[in-house]
Amino acid sequence: MTIALYPGSFDPLTNGHLDVATRAAKLFEKLVIGIYATPSKNLMFSTQERLELAREATVHLHNVEVMSFSGLTTDFARELGAKTMVRGMRTGSDFEREFDLAMMNKRLNPDLELVCLMASQEYQFLSSSILKEVARLGGKIDNLVPPNVLRALQKKLSLETFNSVK
Repeated sequence: MTIALYPGSFDPLTNGHLDVATRAAKLFEKLVIGIYATPSKNLMFSTQERLELAREATVHLHNVEVMSFSGLTTDFARELGAKTMVRGMRTGSDFEREFDLAMMNKRLNPDLELVCLMASQEYQFLSSSILKEVARLGGKIDNLVPPNVLRALQKKLSLETFNSVK
């Protein structure tokens, strides 16, 4: 079975991520969305929340499994038996970062190949960081995230607002 790994923090999962996952699921027999449990980022959602959001958003993709991991992505890929890592690319700066990561990953796991899928035009500007900022400022994001993620963001942000007023 051809297994591919699509790793990331997915905090939160956007329609851009979902677009890449949907397209990658057509290319491989099995796609594992790997939710990195301990990124060096300021997370809005816990690992468990990110897992649940991604699982609900991808339930229609029958060959997709969502799992969390910690440690090196290359080690996780090896554990899964994945020979391919999928990444989405939006801009030229993404290429430079992905190229550097690919070279290090190749050193750590020579059997792991990288497949980069270009972001669909409608999502080339979209990142989780930008999305969270727009959501915090009350901007319209309903066309940028799956419905379950929109509800979770609205709930999370209303709690943040409530807690900051206390």
